[in-house]
Amino acid sequence: MTGAFEPTDQQLKIIGYGASAFISACPGAGKTRVLVERARELLAGRLGGRGIAFLSFTNAAVAELEARLRQDAKLPSPAFPHFIGTFDSFLWQFLVAPFGIPGLPIPPRLVPDLEHRTVRPFEKAIPLPLSCFDRKSGELLATPAKKLGFDVFAKPAMTKAYVTAARKARERFWARGELGYDDARDIASTRLADLELSARISTALCGRFQEVIVDEAQDCNPSDLEVISWLHEAGISTKIICDPHQSIYAFRGGVTEQLVAFGKKFPEDSRLPMTGNFRSSRHITRAIVALRTKEARDVIDEAIGPNRDHATPVYVLPYAGSAVTEKIGEKFLELIDNVGLSPSDCPVLAKTRQSGAKAIGQPTTKGKLDLTLRLAMATMDYHFAFEAGNRRAALEDVHAIVLEILGKLDGKTYHQHLVAEGITANSWRPMILALVRRLKFDPAVFANADEWHALAKALIGPMLAPGGFSIGQRLKKNAALEEVLGLPPVSGSPARTIHSVKGLEFPGVCVVMTKNSKAIIDFLETGIPQDHAEDAREIYVAASRAEKLLAIAVPKSQAQRLALHLRSLGSEVTVMAI
Repeated sequence: MTGAFEPTDQQLKIIGYGASAFISACPGAGKTRVLVERARELLAGRLGGRGIAFLSFTNAAVAELEARLRQDAKLPSPAFPHFIGTFDSFLWQFLVAPFGIPGLPIPPRLVPDLEHRTVRPFEKAIPLPLSCFDRKSGELLATPAKKLGFDVFAKPAMTKAYVTAARKARERFWARGELGYDDARDIASTRLADLELSARISTALCGRFQEVIVDEAQDCNPSDLEVISWLHEAGISTKIICDPHQSIYAFRGGVTEQLVAFGKKFPEDSRLPMTGNFRSSRHITRAIVALRTKEARDVIDEAIGPNRDHATPVYVLPYAGSAVTEKIGEKFLELIDNVGLSPSDCPVLAKTRQSGAKAIGQPTTKGKLDLTLRLAMATMDYHFAFEAGNRRAALEDVHAIVLEILGKLDGKTYHQHLVAEGITANSWRPMILALVRRLKFDPAVFANADEWHALAKALIGPMLAPGGFSIGQRLKKNAALEEVLGLPPVSGSPARTIHSVKGLEFPGVCVVMTKNSKAIIDFLETGIPQDHAEDAREIYVAASRAEKLLAIAVPKSQAQRLALHLRSLGSEVTVMAI
């Protein structure tokens, strides 16, 4: 949405709505702008000095929301009495940290990556992260363990040893007051189940906040939904803003069906829609609706923004065989040029980094990545991130790799080390930021990968403790480095995973569908197989990032089926050979 803000009737109702509400927003509905205007209205008539809590579920989403709120709604800095943060940080600040850990006198310490801590029953055993063990029963989970090379059924005695090692590790961490997000959620749930304590907490929150706004609620999990219900039932004005069709976090317990059911608990006049798409052209808007589940296509969103009359059709790009090919990227560049867009603003989106890289002709590496390759990839991720939240995550990755190069982690996870040493972001970020800027791989600066490697060793080597490993031993020469640093041409499109661009928008997008394309289209047509529902939602999320140009690459055998399905709601679709 550009220029002076002229809200629709639906948006005006939400901006001025004082009670709790369940808000369903289609892609491009302008929900961030509506949130800013809602904040402006609340700030103008603040009741009794109470604040507003803005919650979302990823650091990237919070970073974008905070920047907009501070710029447009004039929130103070520091934000108190307001709160802007992730749902996890809200739970920690108001339900966990003030009361501590039941039965322990020491203060709790949050370790976000605690479930990544590995255990092994003896030195040469395969390291398995705690996430491979059921948190309640302690049993080793067969499927994730097998992906890491350990067969639970073939080695029952070894499995028992792993279970014992994992249990002892959890006991150690708990005794030290180290909690992961799941531990914090369990404690928060226990607090809410205590009726007397929960009443005291809700009274305190009602005293501080006049409204709690939960953005991107489709990313919550069942325990998050319980907390949202509790806030609502406690009498705090609670607004839940979501698009259930963009729920793509099943790996953390996403709640698509539960969220829809939760919305139906609200009175009908408190279920507020935002159906106009300010982002995309009419052809893209209709195609996006066609990518929803069969029962969710009754409401047809209309394009109402500045791109609504853009005449470019949606393109289906069939590719031969089942392997993603660089011809996809080449054809997409032709389309970008035809429409008059900049390739650097038009990403190729795929479920995995590898598929996206193949589509733009970027070499990919196979097998385990050593420290040299990981440092190169993390540095690239920083420089090619589209927005602040993703850059911040990439910067943390670089810091963690540098600590590993220096031998500082000593078996701990990255965040365990930070907590144990009392290290804050302000103490390390300037140094790491300077490092990634020096290590940006620019062909005008580096003649080849060897020169980049030499500079990395020269910058990090002096940090190593004397008498230990040399920098050459830590950052070894690797023939695959040339591939990792093999960036697309300056005139090319960047490749990104679908999850990394959620919430963003681009002039043009190419979505890469792979070998599960048939099952996805089957699901869109019939509602089965149900186990491909999230795969379909990922394509929906990716396609809905596009403003003027949308291309979808798909195996040739499914191209006509996909085109026919996208045309079913009135979108103009062209199948173009590559």
